[in-house]
Amino acid sequence: MSQHSTSRHLRWSLLAIPAAGALILSGCSGSGDNGGGGSTTDPTATGFSIMVAQANDADDYYAQLAAQYSDETGVPIEVIPYPSDAYNTQVTTQLQAGNAADMMILAPGTGQPISVVTLAEAGFLEPLDAASAGVNPAGSEAEFQVDGETYAQATALTPVGMVFNVTAADEVGIEYPATYEDLLADCATARDGGKSFTVLAGGIPFNTGLFSMLISATRVYAETPDWNAQRAAGDVTFADSGWRDVLEDVVEMSDAGCFQDGAEGGTFDNITQGMGGGTSLTAAVPGSAAASISGATGAELNVQAFPPAGGQKAFTITGANYAWAINASSEEDVKTSAQAFLDWAAQPENATTYAELSGAVPISGIVADELLPEYAPIGGLLSEGEYTGLPNATWPNPAVYDALGVGVQGLLTGQKTVDQVLDEMDAAWG
Repeated sequence: MSQHSTSRHLRWSLLAIPAAGALILSGCSGSGDNGGGGSTTDPTATGFSIMVAQANDADDYYAQLAAQYSDETGVPIEVIPYPSDAYNTQVTTQLQAGNAADMMILAPGTGQPISVVTLAEAGFLEPLDAASAGVNPAGSEAEFQVDGETYAQATALTPVGMVFNVTAADEVGIEYPATYEDLLADCATARDGGKSFTVLAGGIPFNTGLFSMLISATRVYAETPDWNAQRAAGDVTFADSGWRDVLEDVVEMSDAGCFQDGAEGGTFDNITQGMGGGTSLTAAVPGSAAASISGATGAELNVQAFPPAGGQKAFTITGANYAWAINASSEEDVKTSAQAFLDWAAQPENATTYAELSGAVPISGIVADELLPEYAPIGGLLSEGEYTGLPNATWPNPAVYDALGVGVQGLLTGQKTVDQVLDEMDAAWG
């Protein structure tokens, strides 16, 4: 496969994601059909539309699930994809204009422009039924509910980690490091072999923010799982906590040559090319990217936790980073039809189908030996609960995450100090 072809097919997205606002990898829009491939639907059935982020034409798992539902029920579904890097703006603009799709994929919580709680409080979302509420992970109610009403249904659990190109690492004699100190040594070894240890989209705040949150799993949340609650209570600050270690690690990695040349201006294309071409060994991206890259290139990839520093334990990130939601302004019969689809998607067999299509973990639960093989390195952590959700999901507003992502850009260029970034995050929280 040519490098051009590989690059075209290796764009993946993460709404999170900072589900998008976190964490989105850019790409181009796919077609607007439902991917049914000849499925027959009942034209008299009440259909509906779903807007989704799509990185490329092959990134069609929402359309595949919708097509399966249409095949089984006769209900027509129009899946409307938008480029991943434009999705947040499309959702918020169309909701405000009153012309958004009947359903959409959102980010749970409050930390992003397309966060469930933020949009529900603004009156844009329809309350969902008990089946939808029952799917969402226990303990995550605050990310999906307002005043006891549930406004979104999780799609799956999405591990986020250091996607590791085993094949490329073998070429320079590197195994995934067990500790942060080993990582710094491996950065030099990778450089000597003509590669970078990590490829970073340093010019994109979504990616610098995601990378920092991944480090925070071991530096902050392994020791203090309720750190966000403590910050909300005013008991801790970014400046006086493990978040200082997170940012100091970023600076140390930059100084040690861990990132690709020009990382401060890096884009998602750099990640695609670095991981797909084997010139970089790792990237902080959604775990589903491991299967995508492996399938496109034939290389072996897996998903790893960021290495703990001396005296710390391994910890990682996963959570319900994406969620279905219904537009409150749609017609009543359309909303009823959309809820029926969500009830169907909540059934364990259909939740498993979605997880397999998207490269995620079924929302119905984590069983280590039933995970996709790419997740084997973190399977024990996931099954034993040694993980945190995306930290920014319960930050009070998108400005905190913006301060982190933009602040790390400033660290890479030398225009900001660690103290400045931490102070800006604390100010944004307030």
